[in-house]
Amino acid sequence: MLGKVHSMNKYKPFQNNKISQKFSSYPEDVRSKLLDLRNLILEVAAKTKGVGTLDECLKWNEPSFVTLESKSGSTIRIDWKKSDPERYHMYFNCNTKLVSIFKELFPDDFEYGGNRSLSFALKEKTPVKKLAKCIEIALTYNLNDYKNFFEFEGNG
Repeated sequence: MLGKVHSMNKYKPFQNNKISQKFSSYPEDVRSKLLDLRNLILEVAAKTKGVGTLDECLKWNEPSFVTLESKSGSTIRIDWKKSDPERYHMYFNCNTKLVSIFKELFPDDFEYGGNRSLSFALKEKTPVKKLAKCIEIALTYNLNDYKNFFEFEGNG
């Protein structure tokens, strides 16, 4: 899945031309990685109860996925930067505990960018099942008690 180069027709259709144009602007090897991330986000959303249809848009000129209909989760953005050409990224709202939760669940499986992103090397395999779980948590952040993930009962 992630890491294989696919033709554009193997990916889910885009919701609008701005998204399509943004993906077309990426170098070929980057585009395939980001399209794989996009498909994974859309697949996880489709099979996760309570998420509903995602709105696919550009935020900060980055492909973004918003649970606009259900408001079940937090926005996920994906992008690649010319200033960091060997990596691509998945961004989360830094005002949530999402990345802290991911670090707790998967301390050695991802490279973390502070409290806002997961970073992936273009030439390395991505842990798809674990990433799918992170996406599920982000898309259901407002439905579940993830906000209290680090609160423990008892006195110690």
